[in-house]
Amino acid sequence: MTRTEIASLGEFGLIDRLSQSFTPALPDTIKGIGDDAAVIDLGEEYGLLSSDLLLEGVHFDLSFFPLKHLGYKAIAVNVSDIAAMNGQPGQVTVSLAVSNRFSVEALEELYDGMRAACTDFRVDLVGGDLSSARSGLLISVSVFGKVAKDKIVYRNTAQPNDLLCVTGDLGAAYLGLQILEREKQVFLANPDMQPQLEGHDYVVQRQLKPEARMDVIYELAEAGVVPSAMIDLSDGLASDLLHLCKASGMGAMVFEENLPIDEQTYLAATELNLSPVTAALNGGEDYELLFTVRQADYDKIKNNPKVSVVGFVTDQSADVTLSMKSGSKVPITAQGWS
Repeated sequence: MTRTEIASLGEFGLIDRLSQSFTPALPDTIKGIGDDAAVIDLGEEYGLLSSDLLLEGVHFDLSFFPLKHLGYKAIAVNVSDIAAMNGQPGQVTVSLAVSNRFSVEALEELYDGMRAACTDFRVDLVGGDLSSARSGLLISVSVFGKVAKDKIVYRNTAQPNDLLCVTGDLGAAYLGLQILEREKQVFLANPDMQPQLEGHDYVVQRQLKPEARMDVIYELAEAGVVPSAMIDLSDGLASDLLHLCKASGMGAMVFEENLPIDEQTYLAATELNLSPVTAALNGGEDYELLFTVRQADYDKIKNNPKVSVVGFVTDQSADVTLSMKSGSKVPITAQGWS
C-alpha cells in the first residue's frame, strides 16, 4: 500500500480527499462540507452547524495567552462561522481534553472567558464533554445557529462585477502574534526583562481577543443588504478570497490602496521589518468578514465605517490579482495558515 504524506496534500487537499466519499443522503441536509457551516432544513428556517478545534502548541501558546482570553476566543471564532453564513448563533457545546497540569481554578478562568463571549454574542453554552489528556490542553467548540431561508449566504454564489467588501481592518492579529512571540523570546533569554508592549495594545488585543463581526451582520440586515457571497477571514485575505473565488468559479481584482490597515499595524510592521500589506493578505486570525454585494447595493453600504470596498469580482476564473499602488499587477497566492 502506498503512503501519502499529509504535507504533500496540505490542509484543504486533505479535506477534499477525506470528504470526497461523503455525499449528503438525508433530505434535510442542504449543505454539507465546503462552507463555513453545514446547512440543515428546519422547516421555516435553516439551521447552521460548525465546529472548530484549538490545540495547545498549535493554535495557542499559554506562555503569553491568558486562559480567560483563550476561552473568549474559542467561542468567538465559532460564532464567526455563523456570521459568515449571514446567520445568528444560538447554542454552543464545548469539549475539553485537559492534563493534570491545569488546576480547577485555571479551568474556571477559561470558562469565565467563554461566559463573557456567550454574553457578548448572545449564545448559550448547553453542553459538551470533558476528558483527561496526557499533556496540554485541547478545546473543541461546536456552534448551532439559524438563518431565514431567503437570507442565507454561501461562499459559492459571487457574480461578475460584484463589489468585494471587508469588515474592520486586516493584519493586526498576525502582527500582535509576532510582537508576543518576540517578547516571549526576550523573556526566555532574560526572565528579569519586562515585556515591551507599549504602543502595541491594539494589535495584541486583536490576537488575544478577536471579535466575531455579528455587529456588521445586524447592520447589513438593517440596511436591507444580503451579501451575494461571504466567508470569514480566518486564514488571511489571500487564502480566503481564493476559497471564495474557487467555490464561485470567479476571479477577483483587489486594490492595494483600498486594503484597510490600522495605523498600529503599520507601526508594528515597520518595527518588525515586515510588510503590512503581506500581513493583511496572509496573516490570518483577523476573523473579519469578506463578502460580495451587487453594485446596486453600494449606496446602502458606502457610509458604513466598518466596511471597506477593496475590489471587485471578475469572470476570469482562478485569476485573482492584486493591483499595486505602483500600477503593477501581481497574482494573489495562498500563503495563509495550513
